[in-house]
Amino acid sequence: MSNYIMVKSFSTLVLVSLLILSCDKQESPETTIIEETPPPNILFVIADDMGKDATPNYSEGQEKPQMPTLEMLASSGITFDNVWAYPVCSPTRASILTGKLGYHTGVLEVEQDISLSEESLHDFVKNQSKGAYDTALIGKWHLSNNLADPNSMGIDYFSGILGGGVSSYTDWEKVTNGVRTNSTTYTTTAFSDAAINWISSREKPWFLWLAYNAPHTPFHLAPADLHKQGSLPSDDASIAANPLPYYFSAIEALDQELGRVIAAIPDGLENTLIIFIGDNGTPSQVIQTPYRLRRAKGSIHQGGINVPLIIAGAGVSRKGIREAALIQSTDLFTTIAQMAGSEITEKHNSKSFYSMLREANVPKRTYAYAEKSLNGAVTYAVRNDQYKLIIEADGTELLYNLSNDAYENTNLLNNPSGAVENIKNTLLEEATRVRN
Repeated sequence: MSNYIMVKSFSTLVLVSLLILSCDKQESPETTIIEETPPPNILFVIADDMGKDATPNYSEGQEKPQMPTLEMLASSGITFDNVWAYPVCSPTRASILTGKLGYHTGVLEVEQDISLSEESLHDFVKNQSKGAYDTALIGKWHLSNNLADPNSMGIDYFSGILGGGVSSYTDWEKVTNGVRTNSTTYTTTAFSDAAINWISSREKPWFLWLAYNAPHTPFHLAPADLHKQGSLPSDDASIAANPLPYYFSAIEALDQELGRVIAAIPDGLENTLIIFIGDNGTPSQVIQTPYRLRRAKGSIHQGGINVPLIIAGAGVSRKGIREAALIQSTDLFTTIAQMAGSEITEKHNSKSFYSMLREANVPKRTYAYAEKSLNGAVTYAVRNDQYKLIIEADGTELLYNLSNDAYENTNLLNNPSGAVENIKNTLLEEATRVRN
């Protein structure tokens, strides 16, 4: 019995050994190492009071500032033609920060405070990315006047101005994480310096909202090494007499300093998405045709709300193209979050257009909506791909066919018909839906 056990054990040992030898003789499969692409950095840039007529790569306007940085982004990315923001800055910023229309946040005019109970884009990015991102807002806030408010809304680092502007670009009050100091550095340079310093100390992917106050008033002559407008007198009378080149000097300074920020990003655009937008139309003092004087910043007409938007960088495979899709400022909320890894494509009044960065044939907005308020009296506009309806605060109705009347010269309601009434009513229904 014991001999049988010994023989059986020996046989088993031999069999196992043969199996091991057999496996050793087979070629080992090659090990594939998959390197995960890190989430992209996101640089969101706002130019203050810069409409399409003042922006290269748009047909509006006869004169343009020199902006090689922005033109580089346009040639390597997407230029969007039909983007609606608000006609003044605070509501646009609130709509991007929350993904909600001003009708729902209560921020419809300048100097109206945002509720600290709103979920901010910065918090949304951090939550959706499971804490993978550091966040900052550098530059103009203009959503409240309390020192701690930006940080209270989930912004890890804030440095800039709380209000709508500065009385002097070289003598202004800076707030950094709730602490006030005075600065004599040209604001565009100071915000760029702060951005570069913050980016250089990041160890995680980051989302930076960089809100320049340029080219907002006061019109001025930017530092000579930052613009190409030549030698101009800098006295107030000369500026008031011909403000356009001074306005352009501030834009060119913004472009040059933005180029410095981009150059300081490790790997540049290889792993960074850059979004550039104007927060509303050009001021009336410097508006150019085809826009009219009273249809500039502050107006619900195209010159006040149809703003420039350019996106380039990591993951943007559609390069040097124009996109005609309807987009509204609220849409940046879910779009930026998707850039950071979110799977949510729609929230509040925000519809992500992130997939548009790679594909042309994707679902798009059917309607866009915008609104303005003056002393509580609200005017609003709604459009589809062809028609735009404006309902003014006093009840006046204006309907335009933007496909052949892009700058709103002919009110179709002056010659009513059944077809015109149907178009108006369809647009009214959409406006009612988004306001509920």
